Amino acid sequence: MPSDLELLRTIERAPLRTMRYSDMAERGTNVWRQLDRLVEAGAITRLAKGVYTAPPEGADGRQWKPTLEIAGLAVATARVGNRNAVLMGLGAARFYAAIPRAIGVTTVAIPADAPTRPPVELEHGGKLMMIPRDLNKLDAMLVGTELGEGLVATPAQTLYDMLMRPKQGGMPDEAAAAAQNLRGQASASELGSVVREHMRSNDAVRQVVIELQESARRRG
Repeated sequence: MPSDLELLRTIERAPLRTMRYSDMAERGTNVWRQLDRLVEAGAITRLAKGVYTAPPEGADGRQWKPTLEIAGLAVATARVGNRNAVLMGLGAARFYAAIPRAIGVTTVAIPADAPTRPPVELEHGGKLMMIPRDLNKLDAMLVGTELGEGLVATPAQTLYDMLMRPKQGGMPDEAAAAAQNLRGQASASELGSVVREHMRSNDAVRQVVIELQESARRRG
């Protein structure tokens, strides 16, 4: 069985410094006791039931906590695998500050063929919704977060999702406000590229494309 320090180093090396208990259990029958000791010492913190993360830069896990969005991305990554989770929708909108106030839900895309999963209650408050999507069609980029590199839908993809799926996540008013705020972070060509990839749009998407084109002409 690994020592407490070895177990901590294993978690630190995991994608987004996060692992599930079920992925550590094979290391010994008392791993859960070690995890409890590490949590009590502040060396790690629990993000959700059975999911643990190592705070960055030696932060005390009894006081430090990640943002809801990054906690959700880390939990989803631990559950479905590295680079198989993408912060999107309301979660990405919050990441880009298009929703200025804190909200109680975040959304992460997982592979379309992944098992359907119920919402996850996060340890520090808030709810994670894991939404099956064709990840190959999502316009996403690798970005640095407080827990390491993770995938986040681009502003254009997020704008598209806010317009196409305003009720996803159960906060349509926040989605509408985010769509308005994201217009300054995406161009008509970027949004048009997302539309072509998905091969579908609605009146709201088409109207924003037109408005972004007109805005670009006025500036140009």
